Amino acid sequence: MWKRDEAVRPPSGQPAAQPQPAAAGPATPNRPESSQKLERDIVNIGKSVVIKGELNGSEDLTIEGQVEGTIQLRDHILTIGANGKIKAQIFAKAVIVLGSVTGNVTASEKVDIRDNGSVDGDIISPRVAIAEGAHFRGSVDMQRKGDGAPKAAEAPKAAAAAQQPAAART
Repeated sequence: MWKRDEAVRPPSGQPAAQPQPAAAGPATPNRPESSQKLERDIVNIGKSVVIKGELNGSEDLTIEGQVEGTIQLRDHILTIGANGKIKAQIFAKAVIVLGSVTGNVTASEKVDIRDNGSVDGDIISPRVAIAEGAHFRGSVDMQRKGDGAPKAAEAPKAAAAAQQPAAART
């Protein structure tokens, strides 16, 4: 679109100089706003910070320090950094563990325990990933949001698949 404006305005050389700064002016403020918006969406808790109690938020959060109590980020991503030591019940959209967690973890989308990450507690999430060097002790409940419908649809397919190999053998 900017090139089209140049192509239209060269016959009248003087007006072309005025609209270009006006077009550049609004573009410049939009860039800082969008970068500020991205910076606001992620919050970091440093490794020297200790929090005891209830931690609630409506932003993605990275914890490198210590938290004891409850963490609730129901619609956001919680990342436990490599230095993070958590003794809390966790409720989030997604949880990425690089450090240490002692307590139950509930995620509406995914729990990801990365290499050298540690979780001692129960996990409730539809998707769980545990890396090869990770530590996990507890139980996993992989509940889905629509439990009834997918199981009913999958049951006839599983029964049909089980019957086909038996029919092929006789």
